Amino acid sequence: MMKQVVAAVALLILFGCKEETNFTLEGQIKGLKKGVVYLERFQDSTYNVIDSVVINGNENFTIKTQLEEPEVLFLRLDKNSKEDDLVSFFADEGITKVSSTLKNFYFDASIEGTKQQQLLEDYLKMMGKFNDENLDLIKSSIQNNNNSDSINKIDYQSKFDQLIRRKYLYTINFAVNNRGSEVAPYLAVYEIPDANIKLLDTIYNSLPEKIKTSKYGKELETVLKQRKNDSL
Repeated sequence: MMKQVVAAVALLILFGCKEETNFTLEGQIKGLKKGVVYLERFQDSTYNVIDSVVINGNENFTIKTQLEEPEVLFLRLDKNSKEDDLVSFFADEGITKVSSTLKNFYFDASIEGTKQQQLLEDYLKMMGKFNDENLDLIKSSIQNNNNSDSINKIDYQSKFDQLIRRKYLYTINFAVNNRGSEVAPYLAVYEIPDANIKLLDTIYNSLPEKIKTSKYGKELETVLKQRKNDSL
């Protein structure tokens, strides 16, 4: 009888000490035979490792951890070389799936998971179009570099300025229209922190209380306070 009691207590201790997790990352890196995958978060101006997995012959891996709230995490691939690759994604409770390739870890990355991630991808698709426009302007300005007409040069600068304003306005409108998501303050902090204070205020004041008290809501509040203090 005593042995049964001891065994039962041991099991309770074993399961009681088991680390709680609410987030699972399922990954696949095609072509990877050997390396280390790190799950990281950006905090205090540096990347901090949450967990890691050693890859040795199996291109599939799983990482589990406990999230306090939705946040952007980073998957870093160390390929036993001088080059590291980094992929970011918006994490939340549940399962997120990341698949990519060894050859083009960043560019081939496909992420399936949270509603925040889908919203962020929608935003980034539009930013890709803006970036294409910017490249076209650069190409056009280079082709006309030998043109001494100052009016043309001013016109190109004006087009660049207009494009930047459009990107900022799109980001602000996107954040306000999606104010119920943690993505809204995240974009304000990491995409347009140098925007006009009144515009950042517009985003912050549109946020519901739940988002204001989130990780990125608090960061946006800090950015606003710092910007306002610097303007005094």
